[in-house]
Amino acid sequence: MLDKLDEVKALIPHREPFLFVDEIVEYDGKRILCKKTFTGDEFFFQGHYPGNPVVPGVIQCEAALQAGALMLRKIFKDDEFGDRFPVVAKMGDTKFKQMVKPGDTIWMEAKFKDKMAGVYFFHVRVTVHDKTAVQFDVACALTKIPE
Repeated sequence: MLDKLDEVKALIPHREPFLFVDEIVEYDGKRILCKKTFTGDEFFFQGHYPGNPVVPGVIQCEAALQAGALMLRKIFKDDEFGDRFPVVAKMGDTKFKQMVKPGDTIWMEAKFKDKMAGVYFFHVRVTVHDKTAVQFDVACALTKIPE
């Protein structure tokens, strides 16, 4: 049986230091909930910002996108994906609402919306302390894993 992090690594190609999902908490076929705890030792805290570290918004978005990739892999399995993985084609209606600091645990929720002509659409939301940190809509397509 895979541990929680091994399950994540079995589904997406991301690896440390750019893996921002610690575990899949829930999955119901159209929605996934994942979590990530920032220890404060992550590489980006050194310069963002010295004396007042904050998780960059782009890292929060990446964590949410990784949760979305996990959801798509679980929905479509290897039947459709094979040796390909989802890459972002478009993000929209992005709203940043709450800061994420070292020691915080974020919860990434991705909800599948639609698939059309090989493009997958979903909505993601990151929460911290039960408040929305960022949310956005995303469209992604599949690409081959580079050799």
